Amino acid sequence: MMMRKMLLAAVVAVSVPAVAAPVLDTPVKDGWWADGRAALEARLKVVNRPKRARNVILMVGDGMGVSTLTAARIFDGQHPIDGRAPASGEENSLAWDRMASSALVKTYNSNAQVPDSAGTASAFNTGVKTRIGVINFGADQGPEACKTPEKLPRTFAEIAKAQGMAVGVVTTTRITHATPAAVYGHVPSRDWEGADRAYPAEDRASGCPDLAAQLVSFKGGLDVVLGGGGARFLPAGQGGQRDDGRNLVAEWQKAWPAGQFVSDAKGLRALSSRGNGPVLGLFRPDHLSFEHDRKDDAEPSLPEMARFALDRLEAGKAARGGKGYYLMIEGGRIDHAHHASNPYRALKEAQMFSATVAEVLKRVNLDETLVLVTADHSHVLTIAGYPQRGNDILGYIKPARGGESEGALSPEGYALDDRGQPMTTLGYANGPFQQRGLSRLLPPNDPNYLASKTHGTASESHGGEDVALFAEGPRADLVRGVMEQNLIFHIMAEALGWR
Repeated sequence: MMMRKMLLAAVVAVSVPAVAAPVLDTPVKDGWWADGRAALEARLKVVNRPKRARNVILMVGDGMGVSTLTAARIFDGQHPIDGRAPASGEENSLAWDRMASSALVKTYNSNAQVPDSAGTASAFNTGVKTRIGVINFGADQGPEACKTPEKLPRTFAEIAKAQGMAVGVVTTTRITHATPAAVYGHVPSRDWEGADRAYPAEDRASGCPDLAAQLVSFKGGLDVVLGGGGARFLPAGQGGQRDDGRNLVAEWQKAWPAGQFVSDAKGLRALSSRGNGPVLGLFRPDHLSFEHDRKDDAEPSLPEMARFALDRLEAGKAARGGKGYYLMIEGGRIDHAHHASNPYRALKEAQMFSATVAEVLKRVNLDETLVLVTADHSHVLTIAGYPQRGNDILGYIKPARGGESEGALSPEGYALDDRGQPMTTLGYANGPFQQRGLSRLLPPNDPNYLASKTHGTASESHGGEDVALFAEGPRADLVRGVMEQNLIFHIMAEALGWR
């Protein structure tokens, strides 16, 4: 009976005539058609990466929501920094746009519909979600858990160190700020960055060391630390703001006599990126400057810090017996410019973050390194108003004709709102009204212009929508669909073969 069925199937298979593939044709084959065919061909050429990684690089554009991705793509096309000619911008691609895999990520905290960086960074560093404002505590753990640190969630960096891997942290913010601190620290309040007014004496009774102290005492030591926030490490009167008299830089140097401390760009450039021993670089008392305001002889750029960290971590592999590394790189000041409702600086920071991603993808072996690019949360930036293609992304709207864009126009051809004011493509749902009068004296493409907003608040707020996640390298195929944010931790662990 079985043989008869097999013979029948064979006869049917032979007797069915081959059907020619339908011809894909159209009378209009323009540049977009050609680009679409080329993009499809590229996607059909699947790169089969190994299933195991030696290294993991997590890159976080703080506050880089989907609207920021779009606006930054156009900004970078209109204001290129790599020698390209300026273009309309919409067709441009940023570094992550061609990465192999992508997904949408849900960002809510365990108790908050719209999250903050502490809870979100905790999710991808521990594999569990927690409350808003909390770093690497369980969702139900309070300050009392400081007395039993062994019961706190283990971070990816702690596990990596226990496996003999190296760990690096690079950021444009204070190194004790929420996102970088989530690599190494545990606190029930993100404000406990140093021994200062933000960490009151009654709270210190909980037993939690401040984040700067936790960085210095991290078990096994962090191998490369580059960012800002030096004031949290130094006592008051010695260039810092600690009220406990501790000089944590001196303590770090004593704990790691082979380590090297630098405080400016010249110091970093004098170091050998191929050397051994840990490096601590604190380049400003507070956050690093926005890229637009950065002085090159004082502060390194984000791409420069990333290059140094990668080279240093790679150079140390032999001393680690071939063990790899975990590196977190944050473009942190995208977020801060958005909070000020300053679109120029936000997009400039995103542009530099894209340049950093490009540097990383160019320098690593993607057969042994998983690279993830994401945001911790979004912002309430909007792109609206039917501007014509190529319209200055920072400028007033010159409407495209033929769509739903008909309305009142200024003598210059700008679209007007119902008050007769010209509208910009970019705006915010909330933010500081009190500064708007000053910013309106400036054209909207001025670096200091503060965009219009719907509701007046002391600071523009985060957004609650999903953010994007991009991946390339071993187990990038696991990045797909719509994900919970804490799944990022588990994908990184799977790539390294942790069970």
